[in-house]
Amino acid sequence: MCNVCGCGEGEVKVEGEAHGHDHGHDHGHHGHDHDHGHRHDHVHDYGQGPAHAHAPGMSQGRMVQIEQDILAKNNEYAAANRRYFAHRGVLALNLVSSPGSGKTSLLTRTIADLGDEFTLAVIEGDQQTANDADRIRATGVKAIQINTGKGCHLDGHMVGHALDHLEPEAGSMVFIENVGNLVCPAAFDLGEAAKVAILSITEGEDKPIKYPDMFHASDLVLLNKIDLLPHLEFDVEACIANARRVNPRAKVLKVSATTGEGMEAWYQWLRAHRQIALLEAAAPAAAAATV
Repeated sequence: MCNVCGCGEGEVKVEGEAHGHDHGHDHGHHGHDHDHGHRHDHVHDYGQGPAHAHAPGMSQGRMVQIEQDILAKNNEYAAANRRYFAHRGVLALNLVSSPGSGKTSLLTRTIADLGDEFTLAVIEGDQQTANDADRIRATGVKAIQINTGKGCHLDGHMVGHALDHLEPEAGSMVFIENVGNLVCPAAFDLGEAAKVAILSITEGEDKPIKYPDMFHASDLVLLNKIDLLPHLEFDVEACIANARRVNPRAKVLKVSATTGEGMEAWYQWLRAHRQIALLEAAAPAAAAATV
């Protein structure tokens, strides 16, 4: 049972793995930290129940301890993923949003515009189907689908297994499209360099203050579907103010994946952060060369 968020029972399946075995979040019997030198057939099995439920016979203190243990173990896997990315100079971004915000459309537009400039790869998270991964693969970019069953978020272990199969090239960008949910993905580090929140103008100006944890955890907010502004009552400045009220350090960009308006600012942000990833990867090698 995932007491952090109350994920429902179901198998998590990573494309390319023919079979798996059931296990909970502790994963203690694996005895590995995802150094990505080998393959794992893998299925996650989550319990069911409401978030922060009082389980019969279990004290609230025990529940809190279990939540802390789950997040601590996730952070170990996320740290291994981060080392993997850093060693290869890979820029990994965790894209988070509500369902229907336009994450996949934004990704396909980004791939179309930057595919000749950079090597890109995508990890897709959804409860069911490989529809979004198929859309990405239709662009010619490598993509791996993770189906979480009734689970409401990706975690570090799932992403580590996806990387085993995706094998992103050194110096590339990896976009992790998380399950559509503005609550639970905020708590789970995947080893990414940054979280990017996509917010559609169809969702309302108050979304950042209604779901503050996610927007507080995000380094960049993409206010998407601005081509629809003439047809909606939406206060752009109020929305941006709400986002900065929750997270003063967050950068907010106004974009339209449909028309391309504002997308160049997003691409400049990507270029700058990729350069940081490359420089950080080169620094240990340069230091070793001087020893």
